[in-house]
Amino acid sequence: MEHLYAPWRSEYLEEKSEFCPFCVCAKKLKSDEELGVLFRARHCFGVMNRYPYTPGHFMIIPYKHEEHIENLSEEEWGEMSLFVRKGVKILKEHLKASGVNIGMNLSVAAGAGIASHCHYHLVPRWRGDTNFITSIGQTRVCGADLEKMYQKLFKAFNARGA
Repeated sequence: MEHLYAPWRSEYLEEKSEFCPFCVCAKKLKSDEELGVLFRARHCFGVMNRYPYTPGHFMIIPYKHEEHIENLSEEEWGEMSLFVRKGVKILKEHLKASGVNIGMNLSVAAGAGIASHCHYHLVPRWRGDTNFITSIGQTRVCGADLEKMYQKLFKAFNARGA
């Protein structure tokens, strides 16, 4: 397997175990554009993934720092689910995604990179969006300007009154 040098991730990897990047996003209200925050609702918010699988990959995260979804209130869980549905619609309408992968990795054993704070991933997909470089080179190529992608999704969420 080839390795891709990504020094910008060192800050995330070297943080203390108590550090939660989602809680930082939740609290830094005046840094939404810098952090990639797409919307803020009562119980949850949406943020672009800094290390996306595909262009437009974002997450829906409860404000409450909670590892276990069963400990979220009905209101928190319901609002997150509502925004998952809105997010799918936006990805299809505004990014012309052919499909969307929705997922949660609950706990380190399930592959969660930030296991202590549950979150949904919404990953837009297009026919033919994987190719030989992923299969043979074990490398992903992001062929879009992530800042432009953020602006497009931000406008779509905020035009809907999110």
